Amino acid sequence: GIFFLGFTPEHHCRSLRVAELSQRCGWSLEEQLNHTVPEWSGHGGDFSSRCRRYEVDWNATGISCTDPLGSLVGNRSTVPLGPCRDGWVYDSPGTTLVTEFNLVCEDSWKLDLFQSCVNAGFFIGSVSIGYLADRFGRKLCLLVTVFISAVSGVLMASAPSYSWAVIFRLVQGLVSKAGWLTGYVLIAEFVGPNYRRAAGITYQLAFTLGLLILTALAYALPHWRWLQLTVTLPNFFFLLYYWCLPESPRWLIAQKQNDKAMEVIKHIAKGNKKKLPLSFQNLSSEDEDGEKPKPSFLDLVRTPQIRKHTFILMYSW
Repeated sequence: GIFFLGFTPEHHCRSLRVAELSQRCGWSLEEQLNHTVPEWSGHGGDFSSRCRRYEVDWNATGISCTDPLGSLVGNRSTVPLGPCRDGWVYDSPGTTLVTEFNLVCEDSWKLDLFQSCVNAGFFIGSVSIGYLADRFGRKLCLLVTVFISAVSGVLMASAPSYSWAVIFRLVQGLVSKAGWLTGYVLIAEFVGPNYRRAAGITYQLAFTLGLLILTALAYALPHWRWLQLTVTLPNFFFLLYYWCLPESPRWLIAQKQNDKAMEVIKHIAKGNKKKLPLSFQNLSSEDEDGEKPKPSFLDLVRTPQIRKHTFILMYSW
């Protein structure tokens, strides 16, 4: 989304007097830029043309329409340059974070900070969600992260300032990747090992399809607030999972809640028109006695096999 929300169009310093002069002289946009913007070289002009302006008195009388700078100072190369004190003019029909909050020139680093915040959220959320999903269950974590992601996305679309946009973007980063991972774990635990690869690929296909839809939406919605709102609102539909999505039976068994796990397993078997194997029928409330396991980050390196998978995934990411 940052490619569209934070798109930086061509821009140059704003000057009301230059605009009036351009209208009086009948300049085209290219002529105006060539006459009044320093070191302008058309599309893709250098840094000074975007962030600096000529320090001349455009309110002076007798300015030539053919050589305005020459009529003011004589030698164009000796004209002093100054910063853009009156803002910028952007060559873009819509609005982005950059054009609305002027994240250009000396403030261009703020756009990088905006994206870094969501990536930091991805990292923190990815590390912490595994523990929370083991502690409170996959379904609850999925619903909570989806809800927070939806609310923070709507708040970001209505953010009154850059600072608030960054805060809401960080919150959304904290929960969006976490919700994605929780959903992945949940579907992986619903199916047997032989089907996990196909289930995972299908899960990822939705992400790819979403990217294609995003580009179409960005083309149709050139204003970043409407684009942000449009890609956020569908998240609220996922809250319907509260009524139609069961908890992971593997997690329920790990929590010694075998009766609840059997209800889910029977429901799955009925939907697939399968008969439960005898091994499942041995699960009963008698097996629920005993201490429930407590999740720990040490579980990631406790056995040689899981330790190998952990280090491979850490290296890959």
